[in-house]
Amino acid sequence: MHSLLDFIARYYHWLLFLLLEGISFVLLFQFNHYHNSVWFTTANTVVGQINAWEQEAIRFVHLHEANRALTERNLLLEQQNALLREHILELNHDSTFVEQLQQDMMENMTSIPGKVVTNSVLRRDNYITINVGEADGVRPEMGVVSGTGIVGIVYMTSTHYSIVMPLLNSKSRISCRLHGTGYFGYLKWEGDDPLYAVLDDIPRHARFNVGDMVETSGFSSVFPAGMFVGKVSAIENSDDGLSYKLIVHLGTDFGRLQDITVLAETFHDELHSLEQRADSLAQQ
Repeated sequence: MHSLLDFIARYYHWLLFLLLEGISFVLLFQFNHYHNSVWFTTANTVVGQINAWEQEAIRFVHLHEANRALTERNLLLEQQNALLREHILELNHDSTFVEQLQQDMMENMTSIPGKVVTNSVLRRDNYITINVGEADGVRPEMGVVSGTGIVGIVYMTSTHYSIVMPLLNSKSRISCRLHGTGYFGYLKWEGDDPLYAVLDDIPRHARFNVGDMVETSGFSSVFPAGMFVGKVSAIENSDDGLSYKLIVHLGTDFGRLQDITVLAETFHDELHSLEQRADSLAQQ
């Protein structure tokens, strides 16, 4: 208490000056319309700028949710476009036909969004770690895609994380086809540029051009047909000269990959079990 009194006694003239100055400002802005309008205009500008900064901070914090939503939306649009391309000739001007096909396709598939934890593009056998695992419904041999193309196949899972074998792995083999032709081959990476892969075994009688789209063939339970992979950037002869080897510019930029989606088909486990039984019977 004595300290407070000593402080007031020592600085009473400054305190009195601030009090009188405050009263003067109140009287000035209260009874003078011009100064009052200036005060409110300035105050609103300052408050508005502070609110704008606050909203920018909130949007930045929730940016990963927006990226995830965009990834899921791109995936849905890819599937819808694939359905339209495949069945446009069967429509017969009936719009409900396409809508029913879209619903049937999505009923058998769920998407599990996730983010990349670790990634590499410089090794011969690259792997990607993602932050979703068995607790999220992820299982080995599920397909992984991004908003711009396919990424790879789930290789190994734990409770909360998974290891993905991407296209940039010497062991990766993805069945792909040339859009609109039906000719298919196997996409593989030769260990060079992470933006390019090779599509082998395209027959010599096939007709196509540089710039044509490469998509998944649907000949497995991993990826549905029609998912974007990349575009043909060059055409070469195979080593034996019996087929073409296409250089494919990949849609996925693995060096900048952040958001992914795991494709979980409803009947994935059933199909995988049936394939294993067929393999065991063939070996007997």
